This record gives sequence, C-alpha cells and structure tokens, in this order.
Amino acid sequence: MLSQLSLPSRRATDFRNRILMSVGLSALCALVPALACAQDVVATEASAVDAPTEVVVTGFRKSLGAARDLKKKSDIQKDVIVAEDMAKFPELNLAESLQRLPGVQITREAGEGRRISLRGLGPDFSRVQLNGMEVLGNVDSAQDSRGQRTRDRAFDFNIFASELFSKVEVEKTFQASQNEGGMAGTVGLFTGKPFDYGPGPKAAIVAKLGTNQYTKDAQPRVAGLFSYNWDNKFGALISVAYTKRETTEQGHNTYNYSHLGATTLDGNGNPQGDAYNLIAKGLDISHLSAAQQTRFLAGDLYFADGNRISSWDAKLERLGVTAAFQWKPTDNMELTLDMLHGEVTTHRDELHLATRPLNGFGSTTLDGAKGAPWPAQFQNGSVLNDFRVDNSGYVTMTDVSNVTFGSEHRRELNENRFNQAALTLKWDVSDRLLIDGHVGYEKSTYETPYDDKLYMRAKGNLIADYGIDGKSASFSYPNFDATDPANYAMDNFYYRAFHNQSELKDGVLNARYTLNDVWTLRGGVAYHKFTQGGADYFYDGGVNGTTGEMRGDSVADITSVFTNEFGSWLIGDYDKAFKKYDEYHRLEAKPDGTGGVIQDIENVYETSEETVSGYVQADWDSELMGKRFRGNIGLRSYETKTHSTGWIQGDSYAYLGTTDVKGSYSGILPALNTVLELTPEVLLRFSATQNLNRPGLGSMAAKGSAFKDEDSGKISASRGNPDLKPYKDNTLDLAVEYYFGKVGLLSAGVFQKNITNFISSADYTVEDGNALTFAQAGIPAGTVPGATADTLIDEFSMPINVSGTKKITGVELAAQSQLSFLPAPFDNFGVVANYTYVDTPPEITGISQTSYNATLYYETKTWGARASMSHRSKWFSGRNASVMSADTRGFQDSTYIDAAAFWNVNTNLQLTLDAVNLTNQKDTQFWGQNEYLYNQNQSGTTYMVGLSYKF
Repeated sequence: MLSQLSLPSRRATDFRNRILMSVGLSALCALVPALACAQDVVATEASAVDAPTEVVVTGFRKSLGAARDLKKKSDIQKDVIVAEDMAKFPELNLAESLQRLPGVQITREAGEGRRISLRGLGPDFSRVQLNGMEVLGNVDSAQDSRGQRTRDRAFDFNIFASELFSKVEVEKTFQASQNEGGMAGTVGLFTGKPFDYGPGPKAAIVAKLGTNQYTKDAQPRVAGLFSYNWDNKFGALISVAYTKRETTEQGHNTYNYSHLGATTLDGNGNPQGDAYNLIAKGLDISHLSAAQQTRFLAGDLYFADGNRISSWDAKLERLGVTAAFQWKPTDNMELTLDMLHGEVTTHRDELHLATRPLNGFGSTTLDGAKGAPWPAQFQNGSVLNDFRVDNSGYVTMTDVSNVTFGSEHRRELNENRFNQAALTLKWDVSDRLLIDGHVGYEKSTYETPYDDKLYMRAKGNLIADYGIDGKSASFSYPNFDATDPANYAMDNFYYRAFHNQSELKDGVLNARYTLNDVWTLRGGVAYHKFTQGGADYFYDGGVNGTTGEMRGDSVADITSVFTNEFGSWLIGDYDKAFKKYDEYHRLEAKPDGTGGVIQDIENVYETSEETVSGYVQADWDSELMGKRFRGNIGLRSYETKTHSTGWIQGDSYAYLGTTDVKGSYSGILPALNTVLELTPEVLLRFSATQNLNRPGLGSMAAKGSAFKDEDSGKISASRGNPDLKPYKDNTLDLAVEYYFGKVGLLSAGVFQKNITNFISSADYTVEDGNALTFAQAGIPAGTVPGATADTLIDEFSMPINVSGTKKITGVELAAQSQLSFLPAPFDNFGVVANYTYVDTPPEITGISQTSYNATLYYETKTWGARASMSHRSKWFSGRNASVMSADTRGFQDSTYIDAAAFWNVNTNLQLTLDAVNLTNQKDTQFWGQNEYLYNQNQSGTTYMVGLSYKF
C-alpha cells in the first residue's frame, strides 16, 4: 500500500516564514547600534588593531573585508565575493554565494543553486563571464516544467565547482568599457593566478565527504591547487575539483489539467459532450449522488492530469580543471594564459506512478473500457465514487475505483562539457599608456546520448485530494497493492536523444592613457562571434515497433519495487526488459528489420551572432565642493549580424525544407557613473546608462512549421525570427554607502529600468488583412505542395519586437558588520544581511517581488561557525489573463537555511562541516491564477565533513 502525504497548511507555512523572517530582521536590527554609534564602532575596531592581542583576520571575515574594499574602490555599482583561502570559496556552490548579495535571487534544484535572477530580470538577462569571456551554458533540469535542456542565454552555475574560483564580481551598472549585453548585470567569474599567491610554491588540498538524508550515499568532494611563482617573472598554476554525489527530488505533481467541456445539444435536442462520451466508453457514475451526477453531466469541469507520485533521482559526477600560466618577458609586460575544462555527467532515473487512461479523458482518473491485448482488469471502465469541485470548476478531489495508472521509468544520460582558453596581455607602454586585451575561444556541448522511457500500465484505486483550495496534495490507494505484478501489464519503450553545442570566438583590445592627475582616456575594440545549434530525436513505441510486440504482456519477470519517502510501486527494470525483448537504445530499425525509420526530429537549427564593437571612455578623479569626486563617462557602439538556418516541418514532423534568414542591428550606448565621497567612509553613487540584451536563442532560431489542411485548404506556418532587435534599457541608479571598521558596510540604493523592444508573438492572417506571402514570411514555398513564393499564408506567426516601455523599480538594502561593540567573547560575532524589493509589470516574469538574506557568523583565529537564511517570495514563470489558464505558472515562496563551521587544527590544517538545506524546504510550483498545486518536491538535507591542508 502506498503511503499518504499530507502537506502542511498555508497557515503553518506562513507562520514558519514569519519566524524565519524575524530571525533575519533581528540580524539586521543588530546593526542599528552600529549605525547609531558608528564612530564608537570604528574606534573600537581601530583600537583592536593596535592591541598586541588582536586576532589575525582569516576565513569568512577576511573574505568579507576583501570584497568590501573592492566594492568601495569601484567606479560602478559592484558587489564582490572573494575566496576565503586557496581552493576555498565561502559556499559549496557559486549560486549560493551569489544569493548573499542584494538584488540576486537564485533557483535551486535538488537543494543546489542553479540559475540567478538579478535586479528585476530573469536568468536570460544576466551575462556571465569567465576570465573576461562570455559564457553561454545549457540548463540541465530534471523537470520539463523547469525548462529541461533549455537553450537560452541563462547560465547554469552547477557546471563549475566553487573551489576553482578566487573571486566573483557582480557588476550592476554598465560602463562603456564593458561589452554590451546583460541588461540585468554582469557576473564575472575569475579563476586563480600564480602571481596571486606570492613567490615560491603554494598548494592546497581540500577533501570532503557527505551524504543526504534521502539518498544516504557517500558523496566525495575533492579539490587541489598547486602554484609556483618564480619571483613574479613566470608562474604556473593548476587546480582540479571533483565531485560525485546522488540527488533526489520527490513528491506529488500533476500535468496541469484536462477541461471537460460543457454539455451541448445535437440537432435533435439530445445532450452530447465529453461527459456523455466517457459514459459511452464505460465510465460508471452510478455511485455518485443525484446532484453530483447532474453536475458531472453538465460538464465545464477541470480535472487534474497525471495525479503523480514521483521521484527524480540522479548520480552526478563533476570534474573541473583550470590551468594558468603567467609570464613577464619584461618588467612592463605581462601575459596570462587561462584554460578551463568543466564537465558534468548525470545519470538520471525519473520514476512516476501516474494516472494515464487508455480510453478515457486526458490523463485524469477517468477511464473507459479497453479490449485486447490488455488483460481482463483493463476491460472494465473506472468507477467515479465521489468528487469535489470549487467555484472555478476545478475538481479538487476524486475518489475513483479501477483507475488506469502508468508506471514510467525514464532513464537518461546527460553529458555537459565546457572548454575555454584565453590569452590576456597587459602592457605598460609608458608611465601614461597602458594596453591590454585578450583573445579566446570556448566550446560547450550538451549531449544526451539516450533518454528512454519504459512504460507499464496498472489498474487500481485512487483518492486524489488537493485540498479545498487545490493547493495541497494527499494521495491514498485503498485496496490497491502497487507492488503486485498481477496488477500491471507491459506497454512499450520510447527512445530519445538530444544534441546541442555552442562556440564562442572572442577578442578585445583596450588602451588607457593618463592625461593628468584628473583625467584618463580609454578606448578599445572588440570582436565576438557566437554560434549555437542542435537537434532533438524522438522515436516512439509505435514507430519503433515495441508497442505491437509487447503491449499487454505480463511484467512479473521485468520489474523491481521502488520506494521513496512517499510510497512504493513497481517500475520496469531496463536490463531485464531489454534482455527479454532483445531491445536496446536505438534511433533506427533493429538489424532484423523490425521497427521503422525515425520520423520525429525537432528543433533542428543553427544560429550565429557576430558583433564588432568599440568604445571611448573618460575616467576622472577630482574634487567637487571639496569632496573627492570620481567616475567615468563614455559611449559604446556596436554592430551585430545574425544568421539562422532551421528546418521547416509539417505533419508528423516531416522535414519540408530549410529556411535561411539573416538580420542585423547596430547602435550607440551612453554610460555615466559617478561616485561622490561625502567623507572617506560615506559614498554617494549615481549612474545613468543604456544597455541592451540580445533576444532569446529560441526566438531567433529560424526553425518552424508549415501545414496545409486537407479539408479547408488553409495554409498555416510559423518560424523564429533572427532579425529581432535587442531589448534596450535606460537605467538610473542611486546609492549611498557607509563603510566602517574592517568589514562594516551599510548601503541603500534605488534603481529604475525603462525597457523597450520587448518580444511577443505576432499573427498575420488573411482574415485580418495582413497576410504574408511565402517569400515575405521567409518560408520556402516548396514546403507546401503547389505553393509559390507569392502564395499567401492564411495563418502565419513569428516573434517580433513590440512597441512600448516596461518599467522596473527596485530598492536594495545591505548591511554587514563585525559586532566589535559587544563585550568579549560576543565581539567575535558578525552579521551580513540584505533586502531587495522589485516592482515589475506582470509581463516580466522570473523574479520575486521581495527577497532577503541573513548570515550570522562567529569567528576566532581557531574556529568559527555561521548560519545563512535565504528567502524569496512567490514568483511567476508565465502569466495569462484567463483565470484557469495553465500558461499562468510560478513558484511559491521559499526559505533555505544552510550552515557551515570550521576548526583550524594548526596554521596548515583545517577541519570543516557544511549543512545544506537544513529545513528540507519544499519546492512548490503552481498553475493558474488560483495557484493550484502543480508540482511539489523535497530533496533532503545534505551534510558534509571535510579537511583542507595548505603548504
């Protein structure tokens, strides 16, 4: 018998969040005394510096101080995170470190940080650079609802181990010397360099071993760094990081819903519609009350699809290798060669027990009878014993006997590979002239050699209860043994594979000339060419011949029992099933000729962007009304050419031809950044800038479809649009910052972005009088028999830029302090906290309106510990004006708590303890304006102990 899960009530969740928020606000409030008596704090810390018993600043506190100093010196609005030591970043995951910064929100999967949203814009609007070169990675998610295998501009921070990096910078305002792009901001990742560590040999080894409360596996994590610096004349560094771990996400979910349409009358006045069709197929509603029968037959009901109990389990191996070589051929010239290889290999098993009718309604609990080859228990329809419906017509509970289930075992192998090489030059031509730049190349591949599904069907009973409001889930299976093979029958295999790769060629040359003590002139040029392409392969059970061969067979000899925190059921065993049926992963007919030719190949395209850009910028450092006044002003010009080819496909995904579309755009971006030092400790920043964000890769892809309806003769077609213009923004940014002590910082800022060139889908139809010809639409006429270049397309759609301006306004508050004003030993406490509020129009998704983070730490020379809390409010991934549309989707608010501790055994050896996701936070997705439950998972808490040794 499967276990039953009752999710906590909204009231309990809100109470918990209020408690957690109180903890965060308490941490912020702890800084009020520091603000009220700031001079005392500074004096206290200053006197501590002079005292002979002063504790040497190391670890997390040292990292905070170094990052704060870099922020203070910057002429732009920038936040920084610095490694605590060699091969030791503050968190195990880069995204989890970034969430400590104001304005940054992250997504987590299996408890680990993955993508970031920044300053009111989603992951697609944040540019990530690695050693000065842009990185465009591919997102690997276990779930389709989170954008599995998304090809976009978002970067997945899971691909790199944090131990490989010495520093991360988040540049929130734009300056002309930066490459254009990344309208939300630019995240810079920097690996270690041999000249960073001083002359002679330096080395560090980090070894950790962990486990997860659900997977209970051993999770090794090893990193090593070796550097040798020959008196800053030549240096070599290599670092390696390796991780192996199992992850799981498990819980309840749906496929959204199926809409049981309202009953209508035929020409003779007889009722007809989905409800009557179901009864004709064998659905029994006689157990319902008279009122319930009337309501069901009236139709216009929304039934949950899938009703799944699920587990996404993965075995992950991550390897990262960096190498850096630095050479000073002369005292005024430095060459640096950076190389990085990263790879993540994931073996994933996706396991579901879901409602999946054979002759019924969508993927609901309602099914009719089905004949041979299905066994006897499948040849009777379902019995609807009871149901409950809310005011919107959503059925929040069904009690059904003889439900048809599908047991799906999906196995996949994902191989994500990244390689980069960059050669950087710094040349002090004279005391006034500096030349620098880089050339680089990177390649990223994302391969899924196999992504297969093994389907079985079962018959049993299910009560699926989503609560009165549809926002929780509780499943029970009365008198149904989900582990008994007698209740199951074999269905088929489904074979899939995916391929994607991208390349980047990049070159930058800059010159800086110091005119005098106040003014410095800068200028430069850049070349950037990015290409991406791929294809998806689908080979279903009908085409590959497995359905006809095995459907209805007994499964007694090809299954195993799977158990997670929410229940137990039978799953198909690939080794046993492949052996029994002489099957294997394939995308073609078997050697004996059985199985047909693969028909469904999708998303076949290649897109390229080639950009030449240049800039001029003037930096100044002077005085205004007796106060130090510094900043920069400049212009950046760009010209981008786009080119995309893609398949046009018709019925059954048949290849009809290839479209080839080119586009271009250019412009000039002004930027002004100013810093007024009211005192050496108080800075006022103001920026007024323009920037852009290039369109999404999926929107630009020239792939599409073309169909001709045989009955009406109407032609419909669609494709992507490589001629899309980039998003543009005008941003104003104002911030005040107060620096005190060695790590102290209080800051408050407000920003506003006015964004144009938003992208939406446009429809061109004969009915509206704006129809396009094949030639105008860029669709090969040969894709539809009899069509010519001048033939009108009855219905054509593609993404276009739309007029209008979207405004984003945000407030960022940040505070950090060593609480030196407290009496010993409490003066070793410190706090880091931030709060962000963003007001965005509904069309902009992917961002929470509020988020806050708080870290409380205690650190001495010998030992230290800290706990961090990160909260983000509800956010939407899509919106629709219709109340019951599943295009409205999002995630409920979440709060994650992590902790870490260390003990310095001696100056070389350190022991560590890390805990991730201490509260086993639920990840909850919803659909519709009523926020009905869509998917809810838990991934468990991960614990890790380790040691690091440096010499």
